[in-house]
Amino acid sequence: MKSTASISEAFLIAAANLRTAKLRTFLTLLGIILSTTTLIAVMALIHGMDVYVATKIADLGADGFVVVRFAFLGDWDPKRFLELQKKNPELSPDEFEFLKQRATMLHDIGMSTERTADVVYQGKRMEDVTITGGTSNLSVLNNVQVESGRYLSDGDVQGRRAVAFIGADLKEKYFTGMDPVGKVIDIQGKPYEVIGVAKKIGSVFGQSQDNFVHMPIYTLFKAFGARRWLSFSCQAIDHAHFQQAMDEVKVLMRAYRHLRPGQDDNFMLLNSQSIMGAWERLTGAIAATAMAVVSVFMVVGGVVIMNIMLAVVTERTQEIGVRKSLGARRSDILWQFLIESAVLSGAGGLFGVLIAWCVAVAVRNFTPVPMDLPLSSVVVGVGLSATVGLFFGIYPARQASKLDPIEALRAEK
Repeated sequence: MKSTASISEAFLIAAANLRTAKLRTFLTLLGIILSTTTLIAVMALIHGMDVYVATKIADLGADGFVVVRFAFLGDWDPKRFLELQKKNPELSPDEFEFLKQRATMLHDIGMSTERTADVVYQGKRMEDVTITGGTSNLSVLNNVQVESGRYLSDGDVQGRRAVAFIGADLKEKYFTGMDPVGKVIDIQGKPYEVIGVAKKIGSVFGQSQDNFVHMPIYTLFKAFGARRWLSFSCQAIDHAHFQQAMDEVKVLMRAYRHLRPGQDDNFMLLNSQSIMGAWERLTGAIAATAMAVVSVFMVVGGVVIMNIMLAVVTERTQEIGVRKSLGARRSDILWQFLIESAVLSGAGGLFGVLIAWCVAVAVRNFTPVPMDLPLSSVVVGVGLSATVGLFFGIYPARQASKLDPIEALRAEK
């Protein structure tokens, strides 16, 4: 067992040797630096996107889920898409009312659908604005915050009123320095009175989430015609009854659609877990590919380190002979070169972590791509690189420890 003093001395000697040959050290570590930078950058990207998807996209709440016609949570399959289009009928307002009246495990249920259209105010046009038609509880179910004015009411929905709740982008474009409430905007050639403004949400991968208008769902049907791509947002009475609520909605939907036992569902239920599960499968594939690339870099870097350490052993043959003649054991020499190899590759790993951190900061600050460097990635990067150094340093260290002291002292410098 090595003493703490001996290990500390070995680290100091290793660090001193690294400083004396800076260029050789850098060239030796290039493979380790590249592989660690790649690994940490990919981990930072995946972690940042995981957090973003969980908070911005898949945040249906612990008790929330949605009923949709169909959705793809894996690889896109055109044949499957056509099959589902034929098999799964559109959701309908009648089904919504059926669920609303009979579901006992739901705290709340809302209905919504989306279109895109141009919005005009005093000659200024905004193209491809997301127009969402919804029930009055959509703000609660979808966590929409009101900045000024109010959200849609039951009276607006049932009365099919021409009113609009707008996102922050419309306020910034049309109503800078003034109160939008009470103003009239034009959508599809029809006037709508602004009744409220949403708090700013931000963007997802550079795509603004504030470019929207919410209007009563029956008003949207009247303006846009076909009642297509409806979805029902559901909230269970509490988390303990979440699965029971999903099962109840599933049974009611099957009953309404007269599906026989054993017949496949012709609708889908989605919750945060199913969305995040699909996302994690995707990022898992990305991580596996990245690890394959990193492994190649690591092996190449390790072989380079082994070759350099063999050269170092040759250069320091007389030093090894002197140390052995003064009483150094084989284990002392072995540990010296093993630690030197680990320090060499660990330094490369640390340098790769610093580069990846700089990349993550630059990407996060100057692009819409979210990157977040978790502490675990730093530990993994430095630990993995040091392990590679230890593994590929075993052979050179054994060669050094087996040198005969007399032969080593006779070696020419």
